[in-house]
Amino acid sequence: MRERLQKIIAARGLASRRSAETWIRDGLVTVNGRVAELGESADPDADAIKVRGKLLHRSPTKLYVLLHKPRDTVSTRVDPEGRPIVADLLKGCRDRKLLYPVGRLDWESEGALLLTNDGELTHKLLHPSSELARAYEVKVARPLTDRDLTRLAQGIRLDDGPTKGVEVVMIPRKSGHAWYRITLREGRNRQVRRMIETLGNQVLRLKRVSFGPVSLGRLAKGSWRELTEDEVEALRYAVAHPGAPEGASGRAATRAKRTRKSSWAKPSAERRPRSRDR
Repeated sequence: MRERLQKIIAARGLASRRSAETWIRDGLVTVNGRVAELGESADPDADAIKVRGKLLHRSPTKLYVLLHKPRDTVSTRVDPEGRPIVADLLKGCRDRKLLYPVGRLDWESEGALLLTNDGELTHKLLHPSSELARAYEVKVARPLTDRDLTRLAQGIRLDDGPTKGVEVVMIPRKSGHAWYRITLREGRNRQVRRMIETLGNQVLRLKRVSFGPVSLGRLAKGSWRELTEDEVEALRYAVAHPGAPEGASGRAATRAKRTRKSSWAKPSAERRPRSRDR
């Protein structure tokens, strides 16, 4: 089946569509020995497609992995500074050299990180229109005030523009430190840390506990597992139906109401912070 070249390249997990388009413009992609042009289509199973001099083979089996990224690890396949990278943690994983992270967690952060060779799904998951929820457990230097919580719920202006409102729930901890579960539906660089810093506070620890419908659960730090078929289906449903209830997919999702949670989720085991918590 013929498809646009940038789509074929992205589907192989070699690059994003935008990067693939740049390669095509720069003459780094050929089809049957001829330099390709932007907008050109090809059949990956019939045409000889070369990207940066390397022959593009038939589509490998799609692989989807969830990694519990530890702190002090880079969310990239290579690092010029020689720091630990997430690829080092995928020992025993088939085709691990073909896997690319879906977005990033910064050096100091930990938690759920998806990796896949499905470039097409990666593009959709990271596109702003997907509004995919990302939930974090965040430890801050001091409790958030009522004013802080209101600002977070309404959105905060950062140097790259205003954010969307986020959901915040206090997590009771015996240690006495201020912990919160913060859920947002956009993925800017170091967004949670920058939002908290704008409030004059500081993030002491940040752990992503879910990415869309995929939860970290009890996966040990530094360990990985393949996603189940249901989880992959749920991810595909989530990007096809922005704003659908978390965890909805397939037939079950058609019965779910397309409603958003309020700015304050209030589970029985959690409570809304009050001014006296300061």
